[in-house]
Amino acid sequence: MGASRWWNGFGKKPDSPPPSPWLTPEELIAEALRRRAQSADPGEDVVVALAADEHATGVLMARLQRGVTTAWERGWQPADLAGYTARRLGALHQRLVLDAIAAEMRAYTATTVGEHWRDQLTEIDARVWWDGDHADAWCEAEDVDRPALVACSIELLELLLALPRLATIGPRPGRAGARPPVPASEADKRMLGKVRALLAKAESTEFPEEAEALSARAQELMARHSIDHALLDAETGGGAEPAGRRVAVETPYDGPKAALLTVVADANRCRAVWHRELGFSTVLGFPADLAAVEMLFTSLLVQATTAMVRAGPRRDAAGRSRTRSFRHAFLNAYASRIGERLREAAGRAAADTGGDDLLPVLAARDRAVDDVVATLFPNLTKGRARSVSNHEGWAAGRAAADLASLNARSEVPSG
Repeated sequence: MGASRWWNGFGKKPDSPPPSPWLTPEELIAEALRRRAQSADPGEDVVVALAADEHATGVLMARLQRGVTTAWERGWQPADLAGYTARRLGALHQRLVLDAIAAEMRAYTATTVGEHWRDQLTEIDARVWWDGDHADAWCEAEDVDRPALVACSIELLELLLALPRLATIGPRPGRAGARPPVPASEADKRMLGKVRALLAKAESTEFPEEAEALSARAQELMARHSIDHALLDAETGGGAEPAGRRVAVETPYDGPKAALLTVVADANRCRAVWHRELGFSTVLGFPADLAAVEMLFTSLLVQATTAMVRAGPRRDAAGRSRTRSFRHAFLNAYASRIGERLREAAGRAAADTGGDDLLPVLAARDRAVDDVVATLFPNLTKGRARSVSNHEGWAAGRAAADLASLNARSEVPSG
């Protein structure tokens, strides 16, 4: 028998009719996907047949790599794909998709891969770590046999083939005519260095008042830097255009977390579109503002979670748990109050920097961002916020927001 043909004579008798005794690897993969669609089970006989020869396993690995290519064509980016796979299938499948991403990226030269895309690959640790045959290396690293690899691959391939199309928010690797984003200027890098230094001091101090002052100074630097960009672009008639990035919004309490990201984005002249089922939001705005949004959201979410956990569980008079409603109300109130604080801070920065002369410039940038949102999401609708039933949680959340430092890394001060 040739290496590309398989005899179906392994395992117990399947519920579905057995495949033909002479099938190519591609036909066996199609049969496994058909059975998965019908009963969520690819069939032990098909799995063992695919695992019985290195050539067939190699064909399956190549299909996974093509599935990653298709994901790029549908608007997905590396971090999106890694997070969504973990959310839907688990950590084992996530590690396999990271390897498929790493294998796919070998097809592109460095000059055709944007800086933000490369940053994502580093963040999720998608790299070629294996020598020789990937299937053997993966099975050894995960301590599983080839049938387990095949079953995992079929489940992952099914997920990749069913990915919805997303709005494209940047050039994908190797795309004809696409240019990678312009890297940060030396002035931008110096400013970020100053902000990081302030935040490091805020993180290390034991005095809440000092941390608050350092954090406020860091926020002021970011806001003024964004305004400087806006004024410079208005004077020269060029500069940056609205861009986008995706930010993970994890369960539990993903609704209030998405609300927090929305108010942070709004205060920084960006717009956030939440994809509830996919576990992330698309944030659109000018590059300097996008960086501020991501830094602030990450920091404030850590602070909110720390304060929420410190508040402890809750029970009603009858001893029934009220923890979930308390935490839902807590995070909603936190988002509401943080939104108020950020809008106030943004207003002060604008008034101090440019006054009335700045208003037309910022209004033009707002229109540019809104135009991009309308183009990418023509059928966008605003959702209604869920009602809050726990007054204690709401009060505690607003109190925690009043203590929060508006920066990227410091935590809520104790007490």
